[in-house]
Amino acid sequence: MRHALPETDLPRLCFVSYRHIRELAMPVIAEYTGRAHIEVVDGTFGGALAIARDRLEKGVVDAFVSAGSNAHILRQGLQVPVATIQLTGFDLLQVLIRARRQASRVGVVMYGQTIPELEEVKDLLNIEVRQYAYQTPGDARQCFDALRRAGFEVIVGSSLVVELAQEAGLHGLLAYSLSSVRKGFDDAIELARITRLEAGRYEQLHGVLDNLQEAVLAVDRNERIIAMNPPMRQLLGSPQPAEGVALGTLEPALSLKSILDSGQQERAVAIRLAQRDWIANRTPMREHGQIVGAALTLYDARTIQDADSKLRRLQRQKHHLARHGFDSVIGTSPLLRQAIAKARRFARTEVPVLVTGESGVGKEVFAQAMHNASLRADRPFVAVNCASFPESLLESELFGHEEGAFTGARRGGKMGLLEAAHTGTLFLDEIGDMPLQMQTRLLRVLQEGEITRLGATVQIPVNVRVVAATHQPLEQLVAQGRFRQDLYYRLNTLRLQLPALHQRREDIAPLLHGFLQRCLRRHGVQLDAPRLLAPLMPGLLRYGWPGNVRELENIAERIAVFAMDCESLQQIDYQEIRDACSEVFGTAAAVPSDAEASLAERLAGALEAAGGNRAKAAQSLGVSRTTFWRWCREQGVEAHATGH
Repeated sequence: MRHALPETDLPRLCFVSYRHIRELAMPVIAEYTGRAHIEVVDGTFGGALAIARDRLEKGVVDAFVSAGSNAHILRQGLQVPVATIQLTGFDLLQVLIRARRQASRVGVVMYGQTIPELEEVKDLLNIEVRQYAYQTPGDARQCFDALRRAGFEVIVGSSLVVELAQEAGLHGLLAYSLSSVRKGFDDAIELARITRLEAGRYEQLHGVLDNLQEAVLAVDRNERIIAMNPPMRQLLGSPQPAEGVALGTLEPALSLKSILDSGQQERAVAIRLAQRDWIANRTPMREHGQIVGAALTLYDARTIQDADSKLRRLQRQKHHLARHGFDSVIGTSPLLRQAIAKARRFARTEVPVLVTGESGVGKEVFAQAMHNASLRADRPFVAVNCASFPESLLESELFGHEEGAFTGARRGGKMGLLEAAHTGTLFLDEIGDMPLQMQTRLLRVLQEGEITRLGATVQIPVNVRVVAATHQPLEQLVAQGRFRQDLYYRLNTLRLQLPALHQRREDIAPLLHGFLQRCLRRHGVQLDAPRLLAPLMPGLLRYGWPGNVRELENIAERIAVFAMDCESLQQIDYQEIRDACSEVFGTAAAVPSDAEASLAERLAGALEAAGGNRAKAAQSLGVSRTTFWRWCREQGVEAHATGH
């Protein structure tokens, strides 16, 4: 026993028929009350198709039911389910038995093609059967004329055939049975159920597609559009629904024919459409292993570039941030004020800057200050010391590498510092120590704006503003063939010369006061830095400071350590401080008031004060052992005594 469905859940069927089959089907339609809403409309050929399209546009039908020519025309002209009332062998046998009672000669007129099995049945029934097939009503009339001339009086066929037979003065018999009609309506109800399920899935699919920012469409096996979201519709200029339209008629450049033919996915294909750049993914769609369509997704290249910039910023480490601004630069001397003014002007440009000056004068502080005063202030600041890496390691650090590029390469590869500095500033310290081969690769990056990771073939675009720094005379290195001339001219677009500390002695006191005050607070000491330094200041001002600001900060830290346990200035042991800072307060450290000591003299004095220990001598000058050793080599100072 079947249970009736709620009225709103009943499948909606449209029975497109002709008079005779409609009259046959009426008892069956009455049986299906409570199982389906069934609308009955009369029509044949073009009229039937127009009726069906009207019902579809109004959205009042889930599936159609029809027979013969109508069913064939509806299936060919619509993209919706059509259930066919099939003519069975039993139906044909029954109708021929009825026809035999009226005449021994029977004509059979069927739509499409004749029925070969009738040749066997007619002998069993001892009846003469002549068959004809028609495609149009005109064809059918010619068939009836031929049968009438041949003396046939009984014609078997569809509702249209019965109608035309009667018009031709012949006796027409409908070939279909009630059981065939029931089977047709059962099939239609099942098709309607499946259609509703698919419609629900399509509604969910469209709900997802409509909320995607990317432009998406899907096509069937014949490249007819079956789904399209609003961004794609807007891109193609198709405000009306385009389902069922061939993709090639809308935009041939988006053709998915190659995907449908090959079944191979295409990803990240760059295309130009509507005067914009897009990244396209083309994917075949399969059901049970067979290709049934394809999908296309277009990503706006500008959105990808923005996302790339955001991801790169997320990947920055803390040392990729510029901490210093121009307010970090302490001093009021004319030379320093001139350097700050020039640096502020340079910060407003995008061209490379070459910062020169002795070691320790604050070249990186100025580089960070220029970055923070530029339009790239919220982007990465990446500093690289070109003298601190071996050549092979420097290349990997700068350009990055792919997985397996060399022994010990990081799994998954590694982003290089040039790539990490994308959209920001790259500070190349000690550029004069960069190997020639690396200079060549760096020049190409500056010219082309692209890098290639070690072990990779794909070029990655980078946009960096370069600030380079050196204490070496690059002009001499160029003349000696140790530095590329073309790279020198590329970096030397703007030049910022920073003064040494001994050239701005009026800045020594405020610098020391600031450094020492921060050190004291860090150690929990509440003493006043200017008052603590007052007894030491004559010697501090007389010293030559070969390590510049870096050495000054080093000495301030050392003084703070010897004041850690003192709660008042009276507890300070100044002789202990002078002994600990012998390079500043010893005789070798003093310089004549009318002339400054040469670098060679400062190096020799530091070595002597440190008892020949290179590490201590370097520390006293506020420079690394590498820099100290290079200075000694360049100045011809013997530094191989007891150094570690």
